[in-house]
Amino acid sequence: MHYLLAVLCKGFALLLACSPFLAFGAGEQRTSMSDPDAALGAVFQDIEQSKLSSALTKVDALLVSYPNFRLAHLIRGDLLLARTRPLAAFGSSPEAPADKIADLREEAVARLKAYRNRPPSNYVPRYLLQMEPEQKYAVVVDTQRARLYIYQNDNGRPRFVADYYITHGKLGAEKAREGDKRTPIGVYHVTANLPRQKLSDFYGSGAFPISYPNEWDRQQGRDGHGIWLHGTPSDTYSRPPHASDGCVVLTNQDLNALSPYLQVGLTPVIISNTVEWLSLDDWATERTSLNRQIESWRKDWESRDLTRYLSHYSRQFRNNEGDYERWAEQKRLVTAGKSWVKVELGKMSVFRNPGKQDLVVVTFEQDYRSNNLSNVLKKRQYWLKEGGRWKIVYEGFA
Repeated sequence: MHYLLAVLCKGFALLLACSPFLAFGAGEQRTSMSDPDAALGAVFQDIEQSKLSSALTKVDALLVSYPNFRLAHLIRGDLLLARTRPLAAFGSSPEAPADKIADLREEAVARLKAYRNRPPSNYVPRYLLQMEPEQKYAVVVDTQRARLYIYQNDNGRPRFVADYYITHGKLGAEKAREGDKRTPIGVYHVTANLPRQKLSDFYGSGAFPISYPNEWDRQQGRDGHGIWLHGTPSDTYSRPPHASDGCVVLTNQDLNALSPYLQVGLTPVIISNTVEWLSLDDWATERTSLNRQIESWRKDWESRDLTRYLSHYSRQFRNNEGDYERWAEQKRLVTAGKSWVKVELGKMSVFRNPGKQDLVVVTFEQDYRSNNLSNVLKKRQYWLKEGGRWKIVYEGFA
């Protein structure tokens, strides 16, 4: 009796029947009621096996834990109706609004696809090339999968911690303008922790603003503000995948679980249309290659050979003070007054920017010493691959 599953989503029976991508933790299966996606997976497995009474029992247990879980309520209604007649569609109640049913169908598919198709444990997001020692965790968001992943900084290697269902922009991703109802794509950081007491009920158990627009967004003319990670209203368990005005929204339970991992001013939040995964070997190769390029730039700066130093900068370079020509002239004047230069880089993070461009965000603490100036500054660079070589297209204070 596969009809209930078939009407949930075209091709959904195939999704359940196919061999799942290996789960994190060497095939570990999560079935506790603390994981609603695992609980839904168990319900649909029973439906696939025509165990409708067992499926109903499991949905009822799920609703005891999550009484506002609208998707679970809808599935329960269909299971009850299936006892009396064949179902022609997901959400067969004649009173059910079509748009609400479509939203819940999208949520069901997003949750179960993400739950059943996890990346292998020896793969990591391509973007987390290097976290600085003080960055204990990183957040990676996949808008197409409606999923948020947490990774721990395990002596430089990203190690999976947990993942959660999320809601994002009503009109998708790639935010460009204020009010376009899209979620930005890029490398950001948590900038604040706003507790429930300072917010309206709309934001649920709290909010964590992120640094959109970043330096690169501004260079590309993108604007807008107020992109947050936040919760849901008290009467709502979860929202459909496309339902926010651009923020990344979690259930209140999941936001509470995520909160301890977030460090204001440190935790990176990388948002992608679809996450690219690398084997640990490929990840290590890409990381080594980029670090070698950054080290070459540092050494060429110390050499005071202006030609070698400027060869690391793109002709498209621009920062808050001007373009490449202004930057080159400034460096000529500064270098003329130096008899020696020493530069050390510490607390360095390297994150690949999601998207079509080969773009990398490098943030570090710069300890600069010379015959007439010494200082320590927090700096950020954006490196873009041009003609097969990485070049700096932006440099400024972080």
